[in-house]
Amino acid sequence: MFQDTLLADLAVELPSAVRLQRLVVTLREYFRCGAVCLLQLKGEALTPVAVDGLVHEALGRRFVIAQHPRLAAILASRRTVSFPPDSTLPDPYDGLIEQHPGEPLHVHDCMGISLHEAGETWGVLTLDALCPGVFDRQAEDDLQRFTLLVEAAVRMTRLEQDIRGLRLVRHDSETPRRRHDDGEILGQSMLIRRLLEELDVVADSELPVLLSGETGVGKELFARRLHQQSPRAAAPLVHVNCAALPESLAESELFGHVKGAFSGADTARPGRFEAAHGGTLFLDEIGELPLAIQAKLLRALQNGEIQRLGEDTPRRVDVRIIAATNRHLQDGVRDGHFRADLYHRLSVYPVPIPPLRKRGSDVLVLAGHFLELNRARLGLRSLRLSAQAEATLCAYEWPGNVRELEHVISRAAIKALSRGAARHEIITLEAELLDLAQAPLLNDASSQGLSQRLSQERSQEPTQERSGQDNAAPEQHRMSLQESVTQAQRQAIALALEANRGNWAAAARHLNVDPSNLHKLARRLGVKGAV
Repeated sequence: MFQDTLLADLAVELPSAVRLQRLVVTLREYFRCGAVCLLQLKGEALTPVAVDGLVHEALGRRFVIAQHPRLAAILASRRTVSFPPDSTLPDPYDGLIEQHPGEPLHVHDCMGISLHEAGETWGVLTLDALCPGVFDRQAEDDLQRFTLLVEAAVRMTRLEQDIRGLRLVRHDSETPRRRHDDGEILGQSMLIRRLLEELDVVADSELPVLLSGETGVGKELFARRLHQQSPRAAAPLVHVNCAALPESLAESELFGHVKGAFSGADTARPGRFEAAHGGTLFLDEIGELPLAIQAKLLRALQNGEIQRLGEDTPRRVDVRIIAATNRHLQDGVRDGHFRADLYHRLSVYPVPIPPLRKRGSDVLVLAGHFLELNRARLGLRSLRLSAQAEATLCAYEWPGNVRELEHVISRAAIKALSRGAARHEIITLEAELLDLAQAPLLNDASSQGLSQRLSQERSQEPTQERSGQDNAAPEQHRMSLQESVTQAQRQAIALALEANRGNWAAAARHLNVDPSNLHKLARRLGVKGAV
């Protein structure tokens, strides 16, 4: 029975992504509908967190409430809201149904309900059917009745996220750091999820981080993520594009100057280091910095002091350094273009950012995001990809990475309009509009094979998070409260040791516990000697 399935999942230890995905799959089976989507409210938009029956790129969409009257109506009510087949309100999922991607849905049923957590609106649950009459009064009542179970699953997911956040937070803070969503990093691939988990751990340290990767992979977004997850999140993040600094002005830009220091210096001016005091200084394209400035930067990093141009007295600054480069700095060190001592000072924690071609179906998640942006920007009813266009995007090598993908989608949307597409219709972007000369044009069979592979990837990928328990029966995941606490303690100690390079004293400070007590606890938990 439906309730029994949901209750069983609530009593089982599952990763959040798996729990929510099982929830929407179960709902779709019970209501026998075309698609179910669980969306979380973030600011002025609804973000899909679990879908079943929608195309893969739907996960990258962000539905701005003001632009989607059906979603706005669902959010405004505490009861089930249904829309008849002849409703004049546009459906946000037109053309996104998995079995018929890009095709208009002239008649279908839709209903949804708002979800609440801790007295606040959390998001919405929507159900779509391809045929009219699927959602009768009984279905509406059932959805209303099941909402408590859905909200319980959401609360459990939120609790698991909060527990994880507590492990990462500095323990000298009164409350956990809030997560920010500015510059969201989109992706569902295991590669990107593991990278974000690593960044969340290193963000809590004061270690300098060197982000490396090809042009267009979004290094600035990852730098912003590091800052926002760090204890310095409330302080400034100052961005310096080292490639745009003329050598004659670089010293003044970084360290500031006093009045009269050089011709045109009519007033004193602080530099970027002082602007970032207490926060983070992001040195983008650090490999382009002139050698003369590299020496002065090294001195500032070593001593925590800067000296304004034309001033004799040094000034103390407290900044965390995040640097980024698309170059191989080791080659620059070898060739004499980059100081070895500065390289080692910057790369205490190197983080390579993967290129888009290695991120699998993330290309479709990102494409969905750019499709929704262009739909709103151009005033379109709907903007979709054909199955062959999806296959073409996935087959392309993306030398320009995410930035190139954004430009490709924008150009294709404009081309479709220029060739006569009507703004009030569902516009489907075909493969030839993408103008990707290097990508092979796939036939329908290849496109269908890709769709099947993406569906399989979506269903399998979250289950890889079960930490070696993939093949265990659900009953083996049931845990008592004491067992859950014990597991959380083990993981917290392991994370603290990892963040402090195995130093037990530093890990104890990190966890805000007495070192001797930490050793005793670790031995009791079986962590001592196993980490």
